[in-house]
Amino acid sequence: MIETDVLVVGAGPAGSIAAKHAARGGAKVILIDKKSEIGAPKRCAEGVSDNGLENLGITPDPRYIAKKIDGVRLVSPNKTNVWLTSEEIDLPEAGYCLERKVFDKFMAMDAAREGAEIRIKTLAKGLRKDGDYVIVTCESMGEEFDIKTKIVIAADGPESRVARWAGLKTATKPGNMESGIQYEMCGVEFEREGVIEFYFGSVAPGGYAWIFPKGDDIANVGLAVIAQDTNKTAYEHLQEFVANCPATQNAQAVELNVGGDPVGGMPRKIYGDNIVVCGDAAGQVNPLTGGGIISGMNGGKVAGDVAAKAIIDNDWSEKYLEEYQIKIHEEIGAEIDKYLKVKEYALSLSDEELDSVAEAFQNIDFEKISTTEIVKNLVKVSPKALLKLGKLI
Repeated sequence: MIETDVLVVGAGPAGSIAAKHAARGGAKVILIDKKSEIGAPKRCAEGVSDNGLENLGITPDPRYIAKKIDGVRLVSPNKTNVWLTSEEIDLPEAGYCLERKVFDKFMAMDAAREGAEIRIKTLAKGLRKDGDYVIVTCESMGEEFDIKTKIVIAADGPESRVARWAGLKTATKPGNMESGIQYEMCGVEFEREGVIEFYFGSVAPGGYAWIFPKGDDIANVGLAVIAQDTNKTAYEHLQEFVANCPATQNAQAVELNVGGDPVGGMPRKIYGDNIVVCGDAAGQVNPLTGGGIISGMNGGKVAGDVAAKAIIDNDWSEKYLEEYQIKIHEEIGAEIDKYLKVKEYALSLSDEELDSVAEAFQNIDFEKISTTEIVKNLVKVSPKALLKLGKLI
C-alpha cells in the first residue's frame, strides 16, 4: 500500500499545477498520468495569453512557445473579415501558440521540483472509501496496486471517471460537449503572419473552425461541433473546411487529434469528502472559445492550495473542501457564466445574421481584443444582442 497526502489524477496543465501548489504548501503529493508521455497526444489548439501565464506565476519559456500571436481574424460565413491585429488596434497583451507536448512536460517538471512524485503510464481504475481516507486502485506496466490518500484531485479530463467514482455529478450534457478535431499542418498559406483565425457559422455547427499559427507555414487547423446540431461527423466538417479554405487548400496534415470539449460551464458541485475536481473535468473552460488551458490551471492552482491547507489543518471533509469551490467561483465563475450567455446568443444567429454583424463591425473602432469588447460592440450593432447581452456590459 502506497500512502500519500494528496493524489492528483491527470498530468495535464491543471493537474500539474495542482500538484505543484499542493507540494509547495507542504503536502506529500503523487501525480499520476495514464499516458507514457505527458503532453501527448495534444487535444488543444494551444493558444494562451501572456497575462494568463503571468497571473499563474509562469514566465514564458522559448522552448515551449511556438509562435507569438499578433491578433485575431474573425471570418463570417460569406467570408467577411474582421481584422483585430496590430495593424488595426493597440494589442494590450501578447498571446502565444504553445507546443503543448513541451509545455505540459515543463509544468509536470515544476511539480516535481516542488517535491511531487510523478508516475507515468499509471492508470486509475477505481476508488473506494476507507474511513477518513480514499484508496485508489491503479495499474502500471501490468502491475496493480493501491494508493491510500487523504485527498484526491481529479484532473482527468472531460467526463472525469474519478469524479464519478466519488459520487459527483460532473458529466457534461451532450448538448454542451463539443466534438473537436484538429490537424497540425504544414504548407499553410497565411494572409497575415501570426494571426489566429476563427471561422463561424455552418462551417462548424454549434462551434467554429480555427487556424492557430505555429511559425513558418505550420498551423493547428481544426474545428468543434455539437453532434446534435449536424448530421455530419466532425471529421467530415474538417475535411470540407480544409478543402475550401484558401489558407489550407495546399497544406498537408502531419498529425490528427480528436477529443471532447465541455462548454456548458462548471457543474453545480466540484468537491466532496476527500476530493476536489479541476480543469476540463470541472468544466473550467471558456464556453465561447472552448479554451481551457489558463482557466483550468487557475482551477488547479486553487485546488492545490486548498488541498495543502487541508492537510495542515488535518481536515479533508466535504465541509472544509467547499472552500475550493467558493474560491474558484470567485476567480473565474462570473467570467465563465458571462461567456456561456454569449455562446448561447452566438449559436442563435443564422449565417445571414453573422454576416450582418461582421459587415457592421467594419465600421467599429475596437479598443482592444477581448470578449467584453466584442460583446460591447455587438450590442452597438445588433438590437438582438442588446436584448440578450445588454446586462453583461
